[in-house]
This record gives sequence, C-alpha cells and structure tokens, in this order.
Amino acid sequence: MTIELNNDSQRSPKTLHAWGIAVLLVVTLIWGTSFALLKGAVSNLSVPAIFATRFTIAALPFTPYLRFLNLLLLRDGALLGLVIFTTLTLQTVALETISANHAAFIASFNVVLVPLLGQLLGRQVFLKTFLAAGIAIIGVGVMCWESEQIVIGDLLMLCNAFLYSIYILKLESITLRHPLMPLTAIQLWVMAIVSLIWGAPDLLREHEAIGTDFGVLVYLGLVDTSATIVLQIVAQRWVNAYETALMYTLEPIFAAGFSFLLLGEKLGVRGLIGATLVLVAMVFGQSKSQDAEQYGEIQVNEPIVAALSDADTEPINIPVSLVSINRIESEFNS
Repeated sequence: MTIELNNDSQRSPKTLHAWGIAVLLVVTLIWGTSFALLKGAVSNLSVPAIFATRFTIAALPFTPYLRFLNLLLLRDGALLGLVIFTTLTLQTVALETISANHAAFIASFNVVLVPLLGQLLGRQVFLKTFLAAGIAIIGVGVMCWESEQIVIGDLLMLCNAFLYSIYILKLESITLRHPLMPLTAIQLWVMAIVSLIWGAPDLLREHEAIGTDFGVLVYLGLVDTSATIVLQIVAQRWVNAYETALMYTLEPIFAAGFSFLLLGEKLGVRGLIGATLVLVAMVFGQSKSQDAEQYGEIQVNEPIVAALSDADTEPINIPVSLVSINRIESEFNS
C-alpha cells in the first residue's frame, strides 16, 4: 500500500532531525543503565541464561507483528538480529573481565569506525564528521585507559564496536524498506530463538537465580532491548549514520554515572577530562557547517538509495530524506 503525505501534518526536515537527535539521546541514556545491570547479572547468571530470558521477554510483545512476514523482511530482519545478538554477546562476555564504564567507553569507538567504513564503501563523509569523531575518540581513549592495561575484555569490546558500526550503517538503509514494528519483531525473535537454543540447558540449572534477578532481566528485555531497537529504527529515518554514531559517544558518560550509583565504580581526573572531550565533540558535531547547509540537514547518501530495488522503494512514495510522521503512526496502528 502506498502512503500519501498530508501537507497539513507534514513536519520539516529540521524538526524531524531534532526529534531524531532527542530519540537517540534517550537510547544512549537507557544503554548507560545496561552496563551496570549486566555487570551485576553476570555475577549470578551465565551469559546463555541471561540472553535466553532477556530476549524472549523482549520478543513476546511483538509476536502479533510476525503476520506481516515476507522474504525480504525476513532477510533484512534476520541479518540485523544476528549482528546485534553477536554484539551483545561480546559485550556481556567482556563484562566478566573489565569494568562496566570501561566497556562502555570502548564501545564508543564506532564514532570513528562508522565514517571510516562509510568512506570505504564510497559514501561522502564531511570533514567536520571526522574532526568530531577524532575529538570524541581522544576523549574516549583518555577515559578508557585510566587503568593503563589491556585485557581480553578490551579486545572483545573493540570487536563489538566494529560490528555495531556495521549495524548502524545497514540500519540506515534497511529502515527505509520496511514497517517499523514488523522489522523490530523479526530482529527480536531471531535473537530470542538463537539464545534459547544456546541457553536451554542453563535455563533449567539456573531457574532459581533467574527468579532472583527476574526484575533486572525484564528491564533488560523490554526497555534496554526491545524499546531501544524500536527507537533506533525511528531515529535513523531522520538522522544519518555518522551523527548517530556521534550521539552514541554519550553512552559511556551515562554508563559511568550509573556505574558509580549502582556499582560504586569511579572516574578519576583523566576520566573527567575524557568525558569533557566527548561532550565537546558532540556539540561540534551537531553545529551547522557550510557542507551541511549545502546538502541539507537530513540526507540519505546516494550509494544507499541506489542499492534499493524498485520493489523495495515502491511502498514509500516520499523522498527518503523527508519522512512523515503519518508513516510512523500508521505502522503502530497496523
């Protein structure tokens, strides 16, 4: 079905972009809570048991949207689901050897990896994007290496950052092809099925510990997993992949705050300096430039648009750089 735009209810690209930035801010705030909660959970439960419980809880509310399944949706949703499942596995295992705020800082390396990968794929990247990413990564480095040690958890989180950079870039194109809720449902159920296969034996052995930490697992499932996936899909219809990665550098700052409140982990002077640099990068990255004004605040780059087939783009009878609120509302009501 083709969705027509109503000019009276149409919002400007600048407004949609601002909403997208606000949504990403909420996502990073939620993620900031997850590192401390996961750090506590892995001390009581195995990783397979956490995943099987968490992702099943996350997927169950979205089951009705599986009725919209088609092959293209299954392919794209399964790809995203497997990538995000792998990143979360690496993150959770890494938390067994490094602190929660340390892991969050390394995860922010995608602020550099996203534009670099985009450049390798032939996409146009503005100089301001690289400068902001450089400032952010220096800040993350100052925060991260307060301990002056590199352990296996550091390497796992670097792999996490690389894979999540791929997820950000893929999501920017895939989100334009499919309705919001069915795409979310496929991702979550792929993650749930894989984790249930992996964690079935542990579920039987650790059912008492699962009951003790069930409140945390519900939060990780419904808020930290399903809600953030929905919000990411919405936001990346209005904000490009590079700005998205830059927004995610706020995650370690939120993670450090919640790690202090929940786990007693503290940042030293270098950590505070690094956090300040990340904030400077955020402000600089969101400031206007001549390049941004020339190409527009909200842009989907040509290589991504060219990759879409006629069948993929036919249901969306609007410019990809100007997404209507009507589309989002119609998907929630479907």
